[in-house]
Amino acid sequence: MTKNKTQNPLDDAPEEIKLAVDLIYLLESNDISPEVALSALEIVTQDLKAKLNQNS
Repeated sequence: MTKNKTQNPLDDAPEEIKLAVDLIYLLESNDISPEVALSALEIVTQDLKAKLNQNS
């Protein structure tokens, strides 16, 4: 008899959803305030956009 594994709902999720869930967990588990998190994400967004522009 084969034992059924419980599938994680995120197993089939797109990579960006998995990353978002990981980031939310990281921020919440480190008690990062929403204001600080949003400011940091703006910096990350600017950095990633600059990298995309360099590659195109």
